[in-house]
Amino acid sequence: MRYEPQQYKIKDEPMQPFIDADEIWDIITKNQNPSKEQVEKIIEHSLNKNRLSLEETAVLLNTTDPELIEKIKDGARTLKERIYGNRIVLFAPLYIGNYCTNDCAYCGYKVTNKEMKRKTLNHDELVNQVVALEKNGHKRLILVYGEHPAYNANYIAETVKTVYEVKEKNGEIRRVNINAAPLDIEGFKIVKDAGIGTYQVFQETYHPKTYDIVHRSGKKKDYNWRLTSLDRAQEAGIDDVGIGALFGLYNWKFEVMGLLRHVNHFEAVYNVGPHTISFPRIQNASSLDIDKSNIVSDEDFTKLVAILRLAVPYTGLILTAREPAHIRDEIMRFGVSQIDGGTNIEMSGYTNKNEKQDLDSEQFEICDTRTLSEVIEELVENNYIPSFCTACYRLGRTGEHFMEFSVPGFIKRYCTPNAILTLSEYAEDYANEDLKQKAYILIDKELEKLGDHAEVVRKKLKKIKEGKRDLYF
Repeated sequence: MRYEPQQYKIKDEPMQPFIDADEIWDIITKNQNPSKEQVEKIIEHSLNKNRLSLEETAVLLNTTDPELIEKIKDGARTLKERIYGNRIVLFAPLYIGNYCTNDCAYCGYKVTNKEMKRKTLNHDELVNQVVALEKNGHKRLILVYGEHPAYNANYIAETVKTVYEVKEKNGEIRRVNINAAPLDIEGFKIVKDAGIGTYQVFQETYHPKTYDIVHRSGKKKDYNWRLTSLDRAQEAGIDDVGIGALFGLYNWKFEVMGLLRHVNHFEAVYNVGPHTISFPRIQNASSLDIDKSNIVSDEDFTKLVAILRLAVPYTGLILTAREPAHIRDEIMRFGVSQIDGGTNIEMSGYTNKNEKQDLDSEQFEICDTRTLSEVIEELVENNYIPSFCTACYRLGRTGEHFMEFSVPGFIKRYCTPNAILTLSEYAEDYANEDLKQKAYILIDKELEKLGDHAEVVRKKLKKIKEGKRDLYF
């Protein structure tokens, strides 16, 4: 069932601001003290694969009864299994340059941080980083750039093309996503032509007054330019976009509602929601300078992720290595569909591995320092299928077509088989013998669930064992 966009005080129009802070707070306030019946009805509504309204989401956000919160989490677990199965997509961030012209209170890259060791990867350094990532088995990257005029659309496009050209034995990068400054429409067109996947721009905080306080100078201080950035991406033909908020800058309930209002805006104007939502929490950073009264507790964080899954059933949720391993392991159950593994966010960090993190060369502190192999092994042991799949992107199942996830049988026909094939590739090329054995035990279990689709998958698995690569549905 498609979501029917609602009417708000600010009419949704292309490339026009749409956030009304007073309206969001009014919705949160009017839906306090929800009843058990209300909460259960809303969970059931979501389990029928319906998008939740702001009002329904506010009811869940205001739920404080521990028993009902567990029902929310149970609902999120069930919904994730119905839509995404037990796959977890893996990627790695690769930082290209950390020069920046903004002065953002929460970020180590801020222009006023004189302790930051500034660097931009040259061509050979970039190639070396990609080779190191491919040697570990990565197939999906997100390239991250500071917000600086040097990292313009042409520069981003060139780095993307370089990444795609790097081949190391059976290793290759099949999807390059971008996290960079907002561009104008022409800039987004240039980047699109380089063959990118998703373009991410995080609003950081949807609360205008807080946004103005924490963004003290630079182009990023322009709230509306950033808010409407992914509209420009859509106008340029990039239909896979990723939104996000940095939790801890302002009230977490408001930020969840801001994210959902952003989703609603895309639905109303472009008839498709964002491809992904990210929800990083504030972590320690070099020269961190923020009011810490809005820091989100682990309890509230797990709750808000479960609510996001119920609110937007078909949107990918990304959980990064900002979070420690035990939090990531818990939250994956509530609806996360993508995580990074083997993450190193230092400049040239994948080849210059330091035993201790250096905050003066990083944007923030990461908390999950497990290797990709360790992450995959733990996923397999917990019956998740680690996936490096890029089939939807390469076959045009993006943007509005991503809604095909609502078609019964999509997971069995495409998602699970493709996850199995990429896991087999990893097992053959990168896993030690113990992990390889564990991977194929899991694959055999998953094949039993595929029914009529299993035989076709088995034929492709045989080809992978014979040396074929990049097979997908």
